[in-house]
Amino acid sequence: MLLLVTPSPQPSSTSTVLPDLDELTHGVSTVCQNDTVLCSTLAGVFDNAPWAPLVATAITIVLIVVFAFVIRNIAHRVITRVVNRAAAGGSITSRFRKGAPPDGLDVLLHERRKQRAETMGSVLRYIASIVILGTAVLTVLDRLTIPIAPVLTSVGILGVAIGFGAQELVKDFIAGLFMLMEDQYGVGDVIDAGAAVGTVEAVTLRVTRLRDSDGRVWYVRNGTITRVGNESQGWSRAFVDVPVAYDADIVAVKVLLEHTAEEMWADSELRESKIVEQPQVYGVEQLSNSSMVFRVTVKTLPSAQAEVARELRLRVKTAMDTAGIPMVAIA
Repeated sequence: MLLLVTPSPQPSSTSTVLPDLDELTHGVSTVCQNDTVLCSTLAGVFDNAPWAPLVATAITIVLIVVFAFVIRNIAHRVITRVVNRAAAGGSITSRFRKGAPPDGLDVLLHERRKQRAETMGSVLRYIASIVILGTAVLTVLDRLTIPIAPVLTSVGILGVAIGFGAQELVKDFIAGLFMLMEDQYGVGDVIDAGAAVGTVEAVTLRVTRLRDSDGRVWYVRNGTITRVGNESQGWSRAFVDVPVAYDADIVAVKVLLEHTAEEMWADSELRESKIVEQPQVYGVEQLSNSSMVFRVTVKTLPSAQAEVARELRLRVKTAMDTAGIPMVAIA
């Protein structure tokens, strides 16, 4: 009888590269000990297959990733809804009186709130994504028995290096974030930022874009702004100085100015669109050897002081001419 001798299989060159299935299964099974329900279910379905822990771990990772993206989308929707609600608001004139608000001011206020809310929303969405997805990645690494301490250490060192290399950029972003949160200024406001004075055209976390009275555009980094003077927040004040001759009747001039202020306050067009309170006559503001200066002030809506001051000068000049009281130059 002829005996056939089968040669014993030689070890493959790749046997030293591929991991041992038994060791891999044992390693994953130690991770699967916490998921007793899922592992026992898979083991029962696959008839106690040795690779059931591998399938259980893979399913767990998929569930973690899916759950993280679902939570991220929910957080983004909530932030967007809150931002849209914050962007909507009433007219600035409703703070002072009832009546039809001016369309121009409403549009300006809405644009300011919208841009501020959108910027805050983008920052909050970015932070939510980093926190949720970062937590999911760390959880997956933990499920794979990969030590996360070296990863956290590396990330911390990298963050410190980036912080030292981009100090000015970080400073700009932090200053811009607090500026938006505190509502120091917005689009359409006339501000004095130290380096430039003008109307705000755009606000971001890094820079503020201004346009001055000459039409020149200024880009000011938020981190370089140490103080801000806002001429368009809340209300403004217009004042007019009225110089009269030194020998003029003080009582008559004051009564005339008060009467002019009352007429201006009674004007429905100005009262409903520009003026906040009745104009006040302060009396004699300055004295010299040739003239006396009376001052009249008016509290107006933001950025309306120049227009109200021009109207007040016109009314005062007309009233003084009618009464025959001459005005003189201020010495």
